Amino acid sequence: MSAVQVAPGATTADLDSNIRSSAAGIRKASPNLLRFILLILALNTISALLFIALVNRPVYDDSYNIFDVHQYATQGLTRATLLAHRNPPGPGSFLWMAAAVRLLGGEELRDARIGAFLSWVLLAVGVLVGARYSKFPELWHGALLTSLVFPHAVEASATVLTEGPGLLFALLGALAWTEFASRARLTAGTMILGLLGGLSLGLAAICRQYNLALLAAAALLGLFEFRRTNSGKDRGPKWRLCFVLSLAMAAIPVVLLMSVWHGLSSPGMATGTSYHMIWKADVGLNLSRPVITAFYCGLYLVPLTFRGMFQLKGRARWVGLSVAFVGGIAAAHFGSAFLQPGPVRSAAWAASRVPGGEGVFLGLMGAVTIYNAIALGRLLWAERNVVISTPPFLFALLTSLFFIGEQMGVGGNIPLYDRYVLQIAPFLGLIAFSLLPRPDRGRVFALGALSVISQVMLWRYAFLA
Repeated sequence: MSAVQVAPGATTADLDSNIRSSAAGIRKASPNLLRFILLILALNTISALLFIALVNRPVYDDSYNIFDVHQYATQGLTRATLLAHRNPPGPGSFLWMAAAVRLLGGEELRDARIGAFLSWVLLAVGVLVGARYSKFPELWHGALLTSLVFPHAVEASATVLTEGPGLLFALLGALAWTEFASRARLTAGTMILGLLGGLSLGLAAICRQYNLALLAAAALLGLFEFRRTNSGKDRGPKWRLCFVLSLAMAAIPVVLLMSVWHGLSSPGMATGTSYHMIWKADVGLNLSRPVITAFYCGLYLVPLTFRGMFQLKGRARWVGLSVAFVGGIAAAHFGSAFLQPGPVRSAAWAASRVPGGEGVFLGLMGAVTIYNAIALGRLLWAERNVVISTPPFLFALLTSLFFIGEQMGVGGNIPLYDRYVLQIAPFLGLIAFSLLPRPDRGRVFALGALSVISQVMLWRYAFLA
């Protein structure tokens, strides 16, 4: 099943028929997609366990993050340990890895890595099981697959990084909460889904503060669902009460943390003392960061949705090409601002070995990203009825928009590592598999290429002194 195509001369009935076909397609679980997920999961598992077993020394951010893991593992969760928190992310992921250190009782670095790895295993198991009972299994499978092949995924599952636990709570919380939101009739089961889903979203926010976008998306989606169903007539007082309680559950972990930190950053990060005044993170005004974030989100959507570019026809194609051409020139000119730490910057530096290579690389990358974004915008408009009738799709779209928007409030001097996009990778996957559900050969090849990059990004540390 392909995405909705707006052919010249198509009637409203034709478009409605295509939209109904698209909506039906995203409700089916594809055996081929499931097999591909299991293959990638097996490869990631083997790779992560081998790395944990063979490379028993700090790599990447291990030496920084292990400090907070050690603090919570030895002293527990107290007001004092929260105030002594050193790193930019919230305490949630560090507490998760500290629990693994306490339970396993072995070598601290290895046990913390095992804790991070287990969060990915539980994430995969939780999504695969939960999707079976969801109205939209294909979408959740796509979200999981996108998370597993993202260039930083294996790295985050085999080292002391905080993305794993954050994604575990974010994705399982989103799955549970959107199932609650999509059901007008409140039962004991849906009430539990709403409350646990809300709590899970709140826990995701104290793992990685950028996950506050999830809470905003949940609030807006709930209000939309209430108004969409006959102005709330199908949603009785009990549903509305449960909706409010689920948001309260989501807010509790965040409010408790802010009551200790007096903000969204630890005192050490807010003042700069955590890293000897080198790095500082706090709430502030940053106008360039949302633009850079939108660029990286669009860039990582390209391998997921490039097939949509071929659906621009006629005048729309020429307009898209013109805008992409101008955007590519701008990207080449202002490229240094878009080069954040990660594989994109490494590729640009490699291209710079050829005279003018970096500018050409950035121009092409910018042009393709913009053209693909225009094509996706056309698809979103064509499938707007599917968007508003598919809660996971709408939730993912809102989360992505809030994730980009909240970057405006990120102060300090910590750059936007493109690893941070991993936090919304599953929601980019939800968008991609909603618009273009079919896992054809081109998409499988692109996702496989991303997986290879992910493996390389981990195993390079085995050969670095």
